[in-house]
Amino acid sequence: MISVLVTGSNGQLGKCLQDISINTTGIKWIFKSSTELDITNENSILDAFKNHKIDYLINCAAYTAVDRAESEKEKAFLVNAEGVRLLATICKDYSATLIHISTDFVFDGKKHIPYLETDQPNPINVYGTSKLKGEEYVQEILERFFIIRTSWVYSRHGNNFVKTMLKLGKERNEIKVVNDQIGSPTNANDLAEFLIFILNSNEKENGIYHYSNEGNISWYDFAKEIFAICENDIKLIPITSNQYPTPASRPKNSILSKDKIKVKYLKEVPHWRDSLKDILKQTIDT
Repeated sequence: MISVLVTGSNGQLGKCLQDISINTTGIKWIFKSSTELDITNENSILDAFKNHKIDYLINCAAYTAVDRAESEKEKAFLVNAEGVRLLATICKDYSATLIHISTDFVFDGKKHIPYLETDQPNPINVYGTSKLKGEEYVQEILERFFIIRTSWVYSRHGNNFVKTMLKLGKERNEIKVVNDQIGSPTNANDLAEFLIFILNSNEKENGIYHYSNEGNISWYDFAKEIFAICENDIKLIPITSNQYPTPASRPKNSILSKDKIKVKYLKEVPHWRDSLKDILKQTIDT
């Protein structure tokens, strides 16, 4: 049996891992929320390692307030970079494998085709820069690691675009949604399933992997599909990013290639539309 520590377990992905863990075998799960384990505090991390034998650490803890990061740069780097450095160092000392969750925001979005794991990162906001620094620490410190970049994550847990649209759909007659940012929505359940697949795989090859659902779409068309599935005929108005200015710039193209996963793990990736339907069948607290 392998022992897996999950940090940031009260976030979307952490909650989905908890949901799925009930049906897993051969894995001892140790879930720690950010209040139970502070990844920026070395002693807090060490306590978990001293109290348990850890084979894998899945780091779901992160500073994810993209716009606020522009004015809270030190806080973003403390969690997304320095906290990750601590995790990597302690994983090395205790011979544990780190599975670190990263983001499409390490890229600038100027490419016109899906991003490969080998493409040069070039973040255009503080959040992406802090996440890239965390990636760099992992690669500098560890020989055994997985960096999983994902995008546009949603689930029935926490705050996300799908839940925001459902909420606004009850409150408004029309909604304006950006239509010039393209990406691949990711059902956090699917990502959690993939992480468990990695844990159970006999062929574990370290490195960087991209995981999001298949297909690509704009935020506007994503919203349109959400309301179509829910049979809500609310009026949606497409707008440009310039018409909806935010403190942090967003990549225009966030599409991640999943070819490496398919080749290395012979793993099929669900299409975003199918996964969205699965989520909308569930009870979502908005």
